[in-house]
Amino acid sequence: MMMMRTLPATRRVFGVRSLWKPSFSLSKYKLKPQPPGGVTGTVNDAYQPGMIDTYAGSAHWTYERLISVALIPLASLPLFQSPVNPILDAAFGVLLLFHCHMGFLSCITDYIPERVYGVWNKIARRLLSLGTFVGMYGVYVIETESNGIFDLVQQLWLA
Repeated sequence: MMMMRTLPATRRVFGVRSLWKPSFSLSKYKLKPQPPGGVTGTVNDAYQPGMIDTYAGSAHWTYERLISVALIPLASLPLFQSPVNPILDAAFGVLLLFHCHMGFLSCITDYIPERVYGVWNKIARRLLSLGTFVGMYGVYVIETESNGIFDLVQQLWLA
């Protein structure tokens, strides 16, 4: 009687046997099921208000408004000053980038909520942060290697 040797557990990938098995699970990328109507508990449960943090809601709102108001005179600067100061040009670029970052972050918070999408919310936030850092590098390159953002816009306008 011939003895048969058993092979380790294998699976076929594209018609080829593979000893590789994924060590990670894709379950963390699934959406979290929500209760009907978004209501947890029953009608008879007492209302449990969340922790009140007055700083959390008002701080980002204040920062958004301050940056928006600061962009108004910086955007109209080329109308009054022909060669724009490089420091003010860089300030305009950075403030405009932060203004866009906060706007997209608000969209992520509203349309990709963490309670429903879980890890996808974190992925979207990290991609936004990565894009903001790449944008900051772009502002640095424009300010150091050319004459700044306003000059770039002027060249595009006249082209």
